[in-house]
Amino acid sequence: MPLRAHLRELRRRLFLAVIGIALGAVVGWFAYHPVFEALIRPLQRVAAARHQIVAINFSGLAASFDMQVQVALFLGVLVSSPWWIGQLWAFVTPGLTRRERRYAVLFLAVGVPLFLAGAALAWWALPNAVTFLTAFTPAGATNLIDAQTYMAFVMRLILAFGLAFLLPVVMVALNLAGVVRARTWVGAWRWAVVAIFVFAAV
Repeated sequence: MPLRAHLRELRRRLFLAVIGIALGAVVGWFAYHPVFEALIRPLQRVAAARHQIVAINFSGLAASFDMQVQVALFLGVLVSSPWWIGQLWAFVTPGLTRRERRYAVLFLAVGVPLFLAGAALAWWALPNAVTFLTAFTPAGATNLIDAQTYMAFVMRLILAFGLAFLLPVVMVALNLAGVVRARTWVGAWRWAVVAIFVFAAV
């Protein structure tokens, strides 16, 4: 396929992916209020348990609108992930050999559920993270958390857990591609154990 045809196909696939994300964002927009209530529930529990003010603060006139847009886009990317991953797959597939396609299908079949499992674990761990981090608030103090900061923390937590669950797939892929040999991973196991303990402690 000529370069110009490749670029046209790429543009078409990107356009379809963006349309899918936009439709997912519309769903996220209408799901914002129940999601937001679930996000602030850990803060409400901490406030009730410690008899302290721990609450979300919208620091600007348009801050609540910006927050809803962020949540809608984030949910849109998550909800539409099968669609835009499929568009990416449809663009890449013609250039792969049969063996490479087989490996790619296997990695996708394993990687997507692993990432979603990591995201689900992050959601489950969010109340514990909030409880731990707000425990450093001195007695009698008020903890007003900026809405944008809190949302960024939640998104980073979900992405960190999702990518951590993807790590085994990435390691196998790099080994098969010859980028990083298995002996390199084996040699770094001590550092991996230390990192896991630190991550679990936090």
